[in-house]
Amino acid sequence: MSQNIQQLTQHLASLLLQKSIRVCTAESCTGGLIAKTFTDLAGSSEWFDRGFVTYSNQSKVDMLGVQSVTLQKYGAVSEEVASEMAVGALQFSQSRLAIAVTGIAGPGGGSETKPVGTVCFGFALKNDADENKVWVKQRWFEGSRSQVREASLLFALRHIQSLLTTSL
Repeated sequence: MSQNIQQLTQHLASLLLQKSIRVCTAESCTGGLIAKTFTDLAGSSEWFDRGFVTYSNQSKVDMLGVQSVTLQKYGAVSEEVASEMAVGALQFSQSRLAIAVTGIAGPGGGSETKPVGTVCFGFALKNDADENKVWVKQRWFEGSRSQVREASLLFALRHIQSLLTTSL
């Protein structure tokens, strides 16, 4: 783990602990990289609940409750699916905050409308009334498969930090 990623993760951990928020992940193209980064820190069990790696469409349906119709209508790489992944991760965990990532890391699999490097993020926060607030973001990253995955990790960590410092 690079020093930048480690420092950012440590900062997130302290924010999550200060706010008594547990986080979970629902990952497709990152294949568990965010959860791995979280659990690289000793003591992460105090703020990290669990990670779902849902690479296939069927696993998104089975493990996170993503609707088949959403997958058929928008495709796995869409803000709609990222949103449903994040909400499902909250539903099937003890977390208050979820991050979901679905995308095309490459080198193949892209299309004209969704080129390699297209990544969709969903962030869901459960409030005190047990209602979910959801944010979705779509980004395009350049580079190799590992570079797209690392860029996705960094974006997710930075966005969580932003949510924790501005929205909570």
